[in-house]
Amino acid sequence: MIDEIIKDADSRMKKSIESLKGELSKVRTGRAHPSLLEHIMVDYYGNDTPLNQVANIGVEDARTLTVTPWEKPMVQAVEKAIMKSDLGLNPNSAGSVIRIPMPQLTEERRRDLVKVVRHEGENAKVAIRNIRRDANSDFKSLEKEKEISEDAERNAQESIQKITDICVKQIDEIIAEKEVDLMKV
Repeated sequence: MIDEIIKDADSRMKKSIESLKGELSKVRTGRAHPSLLEHIMVDYYGNDTPLNQVANIGVEDARTLTVTPWEKPMVQAVEKAIMKSDLGLNPNSAGSVIRIPMPQLTEERRRDLVKVVRHEGENAKVAIRNIRRDANSDFKSLEKEKEISEDAERNAQESIQKITDICVKQIDEIIAEKEVDLMKV
């Protein structure tokens, strides 16, 4: 019973960390990376569809992404979706290929992005603490129902705390790495 709760909490905490990594991959560092465009939705014959399902996204060089829609009529829709996104990018279409130059990040913009990264990290830590709280309340209810002893409850809470500490440390490392990446010119 205790092991199941601990395993569940551990897997949920790991999912929170993976979610954080996914969110941080959307925060651009000045280098062209296909994952920057993955969350953009394109109007594909009346349906909102992820960009990577209607076009091929590639990297031309360190500062340029290329998007090649699979259907020629989709070029305009893809270009429009990229312009409407919150990324502040200006696509240039040449025939059926859309080139997206990545503008140089200013110092002020880098600092803003660091704040965004820290905020995302804090959200991940809150999620991990909530998972710990849920697990601890499960242990308390088991102890109240006399299914486990007080010592077993205390040991289980210590185990959850150790897992929590490890996950929070991982989040701090991920955030620090992303901050260094962002502040590189």
